[in-house]
Amino acid sequence: MPDPETGLRARLVDVGVELVAREGAQALTLREIARRAGVSHGAPRRYFPTHVELLSAIARRGFAELAERATAAVGDGTAPPREQVTELGRVYLEFALTNRGMYELMFRHDLLESGHLGLRDTSLPLFGALVELVGRARPEADARVVAGALWANLHGTAQLWGWGSLQLATGAEDFAPLLRAALDAHLGAEA
Repeated sequence: MPDPETGLRARLVDVGVELVAREGAQALTLREIARRAGVSHGAPRRYFPTHVELLSAIARRGFAELAERATAAVGDGTAPPREQVTELGRVYLEFALTNRGMYELMFRHDLLESGHLGLRDTSLPLFGALVELVGRARPEADARVVAGALWANLHGTAQLWGWGSLQLATGAEDFAPLLRAALDAHLGAEA
């Protein structure tokens, strides 16, 4: 029999995940999550003493989903590093564009406390995987810096594509050429 305490905690997070998917990060108030979960507006405080902790638990779900997709995309890790980075970039951009509310929440460190609820334990390995692949693709470079620049480029691509700006500016119909250009800029042109 499930523990009712654990059940309500999970339900609050489930409701938050659904709410951010439908209405965006701005809709994630304690009061609205409680209302949709069918509990009093004070009930979430039993499990999440601060709003930030509830937001962090919701974002953790997003990072876990992105990590699953990233793991599936690189497969068994035997493909060349450049191919794996390409797949990670594609998955990252697809996630960002199809989960805009969650994506926004996940990277709003001004709203989240990354040290709470193991959020860093979920988010940092994703970046670590990118650093490792960049290091294999460009062993002469500072992999952490190159991975950071590539990630910033992908993040900007996702944001500007989501707003429609890149389509207007470049005439591109999908983000694939932009992903290739970002990879060429950070990893060197493909041989």
